[in-house]
Amino acid sequence: MQEENQTSSLLRTVVHDLAFVRGKKLGRKMAEEEAKALSYIPETILKKRKTNEEVALRRKAQLELRKHASKKDKKEYIKKPEEFVNEFRYREVDLVRMRHRLKKKRPGLATPKSKLLFIIRIQGTNDMHPAVRKTLYNLRLRKVFSAVFVKVNASVIEKLQRVEPYVTYGYPNLKNVKELIHKKGFGNVAKQRVPLTDNNVIEQALGQHGILCIEDLVHEIANVGPHFKEVAHFLYPFMLNKPQGGLKGIKKVYKDGGESGNREDHINELIDKMN
Repeated sequence: MQEENQTSSLLRTVVHDLAFVRGKKLGRKMAEEEAKALSYIPETILKKRKTNEEVALRRKAQLELRKHASKKDKKEYIKKPEEFVNEFRYREVDLVRMRHRLKKKRPGLATPKSKLLFIIRIQGTNDMHPAVRKTLYNLRLRKVFSAVFVKVNASVIEKLQRVEPYVTYGYPNLKNVKELIHKKGFGNVAKQRVPLTDNNVIEQALGQHGILCIEDLVHEIANVGPHFKEVAHFLYPFMLNKPQGGLKGIKKVYKDGGESGNREDHINELIDKMN
């Protein structure tokens, strides 16, 4: 009996030792394989990584130098007296031209085909008179290629005459009203530019007027509804793309082969290029 116990104890010890040895070998093998996998990175990849890091550092240094040089140039640049004189003259000429435009009658807008106008700012220079710039700002056209929907009235017609060389306008069709609002529409929420991806944004801002979704916006604008003013001011000015090939003849009005002024229904062709 005692011999059997000793034999079984010996067998258990041998089995335990074998399992321990196998486990140790397996663990060592796995560790070696893992270390090999982790430590091995092709030399080409290492070289490329190093090159990319060096290029990134050089670019960063060059950018910092350019920024510093640009600031220095701005500080050191002093306008010459003749530049001030020329700017003043250009602005005064701009003011005189604006007054001439106001004296002329515009039969095209006196009897408009539609109550709805779409206005696009097509140019703007530092030489424009402050009165002209103020009118553009009143129309919410602060940047080149910004655009807005407006309801035609006497006040709008007068403003358009003031800024005619800097804008083009016409009667947008339903297709373009819809595409502009869907593709480039942003809402003004607490003076923040918010994309119209959620109807809850529209409902919270205009729900009191019965306007709950983006289709309601389109309907109100296209039909110049009773709450057109609220909807038009809720919509941020549209930022359109520069048309391919640019605009030519911006100093002439559209009817004379230029780009500015009243395009009537032909504004839709320009919207298609810029939307």
